[in-house]
Amino acid sequence: MTARTPTILATSGGLIAGRRTKWELGPLTEYAIELAGVDGRAPRVTFVATAVGDDAGTIANFYAAAQVRGLRASHLALFPMPNVADVAAHLLDQDVVWVGGGSVAGLLAMWRLHELDTALRQAWRAGVVLTGVSAGSLCWHVGGTTDSFGPDLRAVTNGLGFVPFANGVHYDSEAQRRPLFQSLVADGTLPAGYATDDGVGVLYRDATFVEAVTEQDDKSAYFVERGADGTAVETRLDTRRLT
Repeated sequence: MTARTPTILATSGGLIAGRRTKWELGPLTEYAIELAGVDGRAPRVTFVATAVGDDAGTIANFYAAAQVRGLRASHLALFPMPNVADVAAHLLDQDVVWVGGGSVAGLLAMWRLHELDTALRQAWRAGVVLTGVSAGSLCWHVGGTTDSFGPDLRAVTNGLGFVPFANGVHYDSEAQRRPLFQSLVADGTLPAGYATDDGVGVLYRDATFVEAVTEQDDKSAYFVERGADGTAVETRLDTRRLT
């Protein structure tokens, strides 16, 4: 099974501390799996860790979490070479593609080098659910704020643009995120977009926002747009609590 329409769940969460493993899948990731409509078998979930250079420890932690959950797990690596013969076929065989955090600038460069941007778009259009955290959220959008270049955040404006919005991640937990995101939207560097507190995700079907969801209490998503006076206007969105 795949989602009936192209589906993206872009998040600032999805992982929780594990009891016997470093982390386990949280309600946001469980929701992404639910959106894929899997029934009667283990969900097929592939992990993409390009943003941390396919770090072996991060990939191992994913497999440990996947084993706890009972997933049919795999990963897609690009360093030092792709680990599968046909990247597009591998992605099309999944229910969910889960993209980890790290350097979104590095991720986008490597994906384009290996034509993973095209393969991901094909999978998305075919109903494979795309999800992820931080860089794995920003990547689906036009752009957002990133620490890819150093501790002073900068704009990234060359996202995949599967949805025509900007994205602000870690909106409540990193002091530079909120003011910079608002400034970039206000001056036109970024289009209007959606921002998420830690533990929050935004769901898109096709290229349309559907809802905001959270795995933590008292957390929200926000829509930020340029006002008539050239300043940023932030609207806090109704955010549904996942269980």
